Amino acid sequence: MALSVKKITLWRGEVQNKPGMLGKVLGPVAGAGADLQIVMGYHYHGAGSKAAIEVYPVAGKKATTAARAAGLSASSIPTLLVEGDDMPGLGAAIAQAIAGAGINVGFLVAQVIGTKFSAVIGFEDEAASRKAASLIKKAASC
Repeated sequence: MALSVKKITLWRGEVQNKPGMLGKVLGPVAGAGADLQIVMGYHYHGAGSKAAIEVYPVAGKKATTAARAAGLSASSIPTLLVEGDDMPGLGAAIAQAIAGAGINVGFLVAQVIGTKFSAVIGFEDEAASRKAASLIKKAASC
């Protein structure tokens, strides 16, 4: 499987950082039939009781309505989903290609499951995201 790089829209909401909030947000979205591929939850260090929840994909009327009711909305952060076969050094090659072009990464979450690599990468603007997409594909083909 070749590496795929796809622009995605994360759905995001800010919540109180307290037990049960992730379940409170995800429950209605799951109940509406959403089959989420990405779920990120984290609190803001040094910002008291604030936390964020980000998910993907949210598609269809029922899932969209449920996500909005749970406090999520489509994020404006330009984000790429990178998926494909893992290989030694792939993450480093991607990071070096992006850095070599002077592109700043807003966030990155990457993992390997079995032989498959996936990463969710956020950027400061659309231009950086588009340029990074091309660089990631090139870095993975080396």
